[in-house]
Amino acid sequence: MSELTVDFQQVFEAPGIPPERAFQEWAQLAWQREDPSEVTVRIVGTDESQALNQQYRGKDKPTNVLSFPFEAPAGITMPLAGDLVICAPVVENEAREQRKSLEAHWAHMVVHGMLHLQGYDHIEDEDAEIMEALEVRLLAQLGFGNPYEAEETEKDS
Repeated sequence: MSELTVDFQQVFEAPGIPPERAFQEWAQLAWQREDPSEVTVRIVGTDESQALNQQYRGKDKPTNVLSFPFEAPAGITMPLAGDLVICAPVVENEAREQRKSLEAHWAHMVVHGMLHLQGYDHIEDEDAEIMEALEVRLLAQLGFGNPYEAEETEKDS
């Protein structure tokens, strides 16, 4: 695992947002590539999240995390992973609804987004299983429980 530089942008203020160093730790752990790179982590409110989600995914609502992998023009190599845009109010609401600690859910959103930047996805069931297993392993290394256990328990009841 090589060095990852995190460009932290917090344009939304809320009491439960973890400190910048936490985002750096989580993003670094989730960086699975051999090459050093850089990622921008931007903490936003619902308006910016909703506008980006509408523009890029055609969904007219805010969402927890958006991942924008950097795509270099042909023949150009730059050590940029891309951008993560995380919506603080959505993360806070989800943590409360899913009865998870706010810090654990923030860590999950960073790890989840970082894996998307590296090409992981959860569209197909098989890919989802691979991605989720990696998320669970990385979050365990950070001292957090399985983020999917609470959701599965809720679905079963």
